[in-house]
Amino acid sequence: MEVKLVVDFDAYEDGQTMAKSIEELAAKPESAEVTELIIGDWGGAYENSPEDFIPVLVQHKDQFPKLRKLFIGDMEYDECEVSWINQTNLSPLLEAFPALESFYVKGSQDLSLEPLRHSRLQELVIICGGLPVSVLQQIYHAELPELRKLELYLGVDQYGFDGSLKDVLPFLNNNPFPKLTYLGLKDSEIQDEIAIAAANAPVIEQLEVLDLSQGTLSDKGAEALLASESIKGLKHLDLSYHYMSSEMMQRWKSSGLSVNVDDQQEADEEDDWRYPSLTE
Repeated sequence: MEVKLVVDFDAYEDGQTMAKSIEELAAKPESAEVTELIIGDWGGAYENSPEDFIPVLVQHKDQFPKLRKLFIGDMEYDECEVSWINQTNLSPLLEAFPALESFYVKGSQDLSLEPLRHSRLQELVIICGGLPVSVLQQIYHAELPELRKLELYLGVDQYGFDGSLKDVLPFLNNNPFPKLTYLGLKDSEIQDEIAIAAANAPVIEQLEVLDLSQGTLSDKGAEALLASESIKGLKHLDLSYHYMSSEMMQRWKSSGLSVNVDDQQEADEEDDWRYPSLTE
C-alpha cells in the first residue's frame, strides 16, 4: 500500500506538522500494510528541514513493518522549487528501516547521508538542482552491497554542484557497487565530459542501463558514445533531453541500439548556452 503525506499551506498555517501527520498515520491499523511512504511538502520546506519529523518516523518504525520504499521531499515546483528544499542528515532513516529496498530524496540543501550503510537497499535516487561533492563522496564510500540502481541528478554549480568531472570519475572507473546494473549520471552541465569518460569506462561492462539524460549532451559527447564498443553491450541508453543535432539523432536511430533520444533542445542563440532540464 502506498501512502503520501503532505502538509499544504493552509494546513501548515493552521498548525499541522509532518510530525503530527506521521503520528496520526502510525496510530492507524493500516500503517502495518504500508509498503511505500512518500513524504511530500512538510510545510515551508524552503525554510524548514525534515529534522523535526525524522525522529518521529524513526520512533514509530515498528508501526511500518512492511515499508520497502521511502521518498523524502516529493513536491512540485509550485509547492517548493527543488533548489529551495531543505534537507538534513537522512541516514537515521536507513538505520531505522533495515528492510528498505528503495530510497528517494528530492532536494540537496544541507543534505547528508552519513554514514550511508544498508544491507538490503537496491535503489538510491537523488533528485536535485545541484548535488554537493560531499554527498557524492558519501555515496561513493557507502556500504550498499545490494544496490542495483543509482540515479543522481548532478545539476549546476549555481544550485549546489560544487564539483567537476574528477568527482564523477570514481563511479565510472572504480565502481564500488558489485550488483549495480543501472547508473544515472544526469541533469548535468558537464554531460559531454561525462559521456566521453563513460564511453569506455570499466563500469559499462556490468551495466544494463546507462542514463545520461536531462543534461547538456551535444554531438561531441554523443560521438564518443556512438563509437564505443562497450556501449553496444547495454540493454538501454537514455539520452533524452539533449542538444544533439538532428543528424546525430538519426545516426542513433539507425544504430540498432535501444536508445532514447527524445526531447531535443536548442541552445541559446546569443551565447550558445545549454541548460540542464532541472536546476532551480
